[in-house]
Amino acid sequence: MDTQPKKPRTKPAEERLNELMNAAEQLFLSKGFVATTVSDIVAAADVAKGTFYHYFQSKNEIMDALRTRYMDWYLGHIAEAFSQYQSASSQLKSWCENSVKYYVEKQSLHDMLFHDEYHGHTNNHEQRAIEQIKQILALGEQQQEWQASPPELIATMIYHSMHAAVDNLATSHEYNQDTLNKLLYNCFLKLLSK
Repeated sequence: MDTQPKKPRTKPAEERLNELMNAAEQLFLSKGFVATTVSDIVAAADVAKGTFYHYFQSKNEIMDALRTRYMDWYLGHIAEAFSQYQSASSQLKSWCENSVKYYVEKQSLHDMLFHDEYHGHTNNHEQRAIEQIKQILALGEQQQEWQASPPELIATMIYHSMHAAVDNLATSHEYNQDTLNKLLYNCFLKLLSK
């Protein structure tokens, strides 16, 4: 007689959703977005195809959900780090330190989600990061630490400067992972000086 405990037939919806997303993430990282099929994802998650379509209409939709999950993780860690500071300049310094730290921590995942073979035409996830920077810029203006005008352009420049600099970490002779955040912070302060 088999005394192996049976696998539960149903799992909580959140657990099932996470299993699907984790399976898709691993397959997209190992096989690539284009080469991965919905059948691959459901096999890896050990669910029926109907379960996939209960949560997602397409492979593109699960990719967008993975992008949202990544940005929630990324922006959440950064916000938690800078929320302890009252001054805008301290928040900006913390943003520089932590944006580099957390970008590098999951760089291969980030690159798969935002740079590799799948990259949507609109990037509302990037806009979320820019909005976070705009809040710091507005605080700095309110505290009269700097002038950030026009704020959308300045926030976009700050975000893309950090992003490009981290992308170039492997080839840069001017900075490394340990020195980049200080260089970015000093450059951004010069950009914002009155």
